[in-house]
Amino acid sequence: MTHIAQLAPAQPSLTDQLAAFCKATGDALRLDILRALRNDSFGVLELAQIFAMRQSGMSHHLKVLANAGLVSTRREGNSIFYRRSLPDTTSHWSQLHETLLCGLDVLPLGAELQQAIAVIHSQRAEMSRQFFARFADGTPAQQDLIAHFGLYREPLTGLMDGLRLPARQLAIEIGPGEGGFLPDLAARFERVIGLDNAPSMLERARQQCTDAGLDNVQCLLADALDPQCPVQPADCVVSNMVLHHMPAPAEAMKRFTRLLKPGGSLILTELCSHDQSWVRDTCGDLWLGFDQVDLSRWASDAGLMPGASLYIGLRNGFQIQVQQYFTPEPITAI
Repeated sequence: MTHIAQLAPAQPSLTDQLAAFCKATGDALRLDILRALRNDSFGVLELAQIFAMRQSGMSHHLKVLANAGLVSTRREGNSIFYRRSLPDTTSHWSQLHETLLCGLDVLPLGAELQQAIAVIHSQRAEMSRQFFARFADGTPAQQDLIAHFGLYREPLTGLMDGLRLPARQLAIEIGPGEGGFLPDLAARFERVIGLDNAPSMLERARQQCTDAGLDNVQCLLADALDPQCPVQPADCVVSNMVLHHMPAPAEAMKRFTRLLKPGGSLILTELCSHDQSWVRDTCGDLWLGFDQVDLSRWASDAGLMPGASLYIGLRNGFQIQVQQYFTPEPITAI
């Protein structure tokens, strides 16, 4: 009986790897794609729209970048999103990769490219807005199928009680929903502000505060992502199950950071990355949770330092993560 030897595919040599890297980076459009992917991930159709080209052409450029190890993919339900790959520290060419990204990142994005990316973010935000506009009488009951607030309330408050904060004068909750966490914050801070850009939800939060007799909570109709958001810096900013509704999570974390005092803490409660694509239609989620590595990278880009974290497994297969980040305290001259 004749046996045919199965030869493993030859691994590309170091010079082959360098040739693929040079091919990928020897094109101005592909370099601009890497710049657009700095703090965001996009689908091929979104990238084709940003750069005003056919999907087939964009797919070719992405394949070249992927072959060079410069972009990677993440599946979000039935969609595939591309993001920039971090340098592989085991690669002979990792320093070259890092130098390239650092050089690209100091270049400001042109106004036309910024506007094209902003259009994509606006389209994502509109999808989320339209979804929640259907629930003027409250959040969809299906949200409880994922992670009811009661499942992470005690771990979240326990983490907060152990924080070292500049003071406990002001806490801000971004997207308080129906206001379920506002009483917990009101018991721990002198003042609390709930920020929401959905009038119907904010009214329900106000009613919650009225019913609970809270006189140190203000429910403010405002967008936390607006650079002109009319609030003073806070000791603590909390965001519970909000980031996965944001069109640009990395940029949102930068905006959240601007709401903090030096030494203040940002606390994010979020779903870990999952593959339950039904939540897009049922709960209006733009993102299927987040990897802890991505959150940490976005926090670092926003100027935040890592703090405490905890994870809560749920019986329905989802997992919740609570991440704390803090802004560096100013150095006091001796």
